[in-house]
This record gives sequence, structure tokens and C-alpha cells, in this order.
Amino acid sequence: MDPTAGGIIGVIIAIFVVIVLVKSIKIVPQQWNYVIERLGKYRRTLEPGPRLLVPFIDTVRARVDLRERVVNFPPQPVITEDNLMVSIDTVLYYIITNPTGAVYNIDDYLAGVEQLTTTTLRNVVGAMDLEKTLTSREEINSRLAAELDKATDKWGIKVTRVELRAIEPPASIRDAMEKQMRAERDRRAAILNAEGVKASEILRAEGEQQSSILRASGERDAEVLRAEGQAKAIQTVNAAIHSSKPTNRLLAYQYMQTLPQIAQGDSNQMWFIPAELTQSLGAIGSALGGMTQSQEQDDELDVEVDTSVLQGDEAAKRALEAAKRAASQVADVADDKSKAGDKRAIEE
Repeated sequence: MDPTAGGIIGVIIAIFVVIVLVKSIKIVPQQWNYVIERLGKYRRTLEPGPRLLVPFIDTVRARVDLRERVVNFPPQPVITEDNLMVSIDTVLYYIITNPTGAVYNIDDYLAGVEQLTTTTLRNVVGAMDLEKTLTSREEINSRLAAELDKATDKWGIKVTRVELRAIEPPASIRDAMEKQMRAERDRRAAILNAEGVKASEILRAEGEQQSSILRASGERDAEVLRAEGQAKAIQTVNAAIHSSKPTNRLLAYQYMQTLPQIAQGDSNQMWFIPAELTQSLGAIGSALGGMTQSQEQDDELDVEVDTSVLQGDEAAKRALEAAKRAASQVADVADDKSKAGDKRAIEE
């Protein structure tokens, strides 16, 4: 045998052995499963690690990733219960739990999951109005996840969760919603402002009430103290008058001094001289007459005049002169008021 031909045959055999080894040994990565077919029929599923196959008989039908996967579906138009078109963008999270079912039970499980998500989303959102759709994302997510998980179980797929990434209503609806939200914010601001003004007015009224109460209490205490002072003053004067035992001449003199003050009021158009004035003048005259008689008797009897009697005569004389002046002033004031009254009557 030619050595060259033997070398070629040896190389061919070596290459064949290498190919057989490559076909016989499969290394499956972590979190992956290989679906193996033998002569076109499902044989087994290879788990992670090195595995042996029958070369040229066993083949790898599919390599299945067992990790959780995320699929972002394009926005889908959905009609709500109140006949408004909204665009919803969804994100799906799923795990392949049965590689055989994912390979043999459906042609393309990703396309099937997408279509199933779209139809389920339309069924769920179609039973809600727009406002509930915008405010019930958690409810929609949970219902979608439950429906999809139930439908994809026979495919060997478990849907872990579904998220609505965006809900876009029409532009006209967005404008109306913005106006509504702006009006709602304005209303809340007006309510808060009114409540603040109300609280401020209440506090101000309470402050004024307390201030008025304190002021009235202070005025009351002042009036009480003033009245008590006047009462004590009157008692003191009364006690002093009774202890000094004033005579009629002194009282008449004080009365005559008070008459001009009575006549000085601007509102007094007419006033009457009381009868006590004549009695006072008579008391002063009798006092003077009595003093004159006592003086004559003292002169006839040549009795020494007491100093106190002389002082009483002088006081009586001064009282008489004061009475005359008071009567003159009273008459002048009455005359002036009478002329003023006549003048106004003429003018009217």
C-alpha cells in the first residue's frame, strides 16, 4: 500500500473522529435547555452541563433560554367604555417553565404572547371608562397578568407581571383634561384662600371680643373705684359738715356763691330764682339785725365787745355784699339770655 495513500486515509479517519466527538458531546450553558430529537422525534431535554449524544442520530431541535425575559410591545389602540380611543404601551415579563411545550405547542410563542396581550388588554380596558383607565393601572396590570398566565400555561410560559408603560388619550381629551385639572386647582386654591380668610376673620373677631371684654372690665373697675372714691369723699365731707355744725349764715353765703354758676350754662334760656334765695337773704338780714341789736345793747351797757362777735359781724357784712353781687350777676345773665332769645325769635 502506498504510504501517501495511507497517510491520507489516516487524516480522513482523524477528521471523522473529531467530527464524531463534536457531534457526540454537547455543553449546555447555565439557565439553558436543549431540546433533542432523534431521527425527527422528540427524545429528551438536555439540562446545563456536558452531555453525550448519538452522533448523526440525535440533533438539537431548539435552544431555550430559561431566564426571565422582557418584551416591549408597540402601542396598541384601545377603545374605552365611553368610546374614546387611547394608545396603550405595554411591557411583558415572562419565564419559560416548560421548554418542550414552548417548542412544540406553539409555532412562535412571542407572537402568540403579543397577540394574546393585545386582545386581553382590549377586553379589560373596554369595560372601563377613560377616567378609571387612567387611575386603575394596578388593577389592569393584575388582571392582564392573571389572564395571560392562564392562557400561556399550556405553552410552558409563565407571565410574571404586565406593566402599562404609557396611556395616551387623544389630543383633544388631553386638552380638556388639562383645563379640568387647572379649574380644579383654581377651585382648591380659592377654597384654601377662603378658609384662610375665614380663619383670619375669626381670630380677629375673637381678639376684638376679648379686647372689648377686657376694656369693659377695666372701665367697670374704674367706675367702681371712682364711685367708691366719690362715696368716701361725700362721707368725709358730710362727716366734716356735721362735726363743724355750720350756721345758717354760712349756708346762705355758700348758696349765694353758687347761683352765678347755675346761670352760666349756654343751654339755659330761662331759669327761676328759688324760694330758698329769699330765705337765705332773710337769714343774712336777721343775722345782721341781731348783731346790730347786740351791738346797741353792748354800747348801752358799756360791755366789752368780744373778738369773735366782731369777726361774725365782718363775715356777715361780706356775706351780704356777696349776696348782692350774686343777685346782680344772676340778673345780668338772665337779661342777656332774654335778649339773645328775642334776637333769635326776630331772626326766625
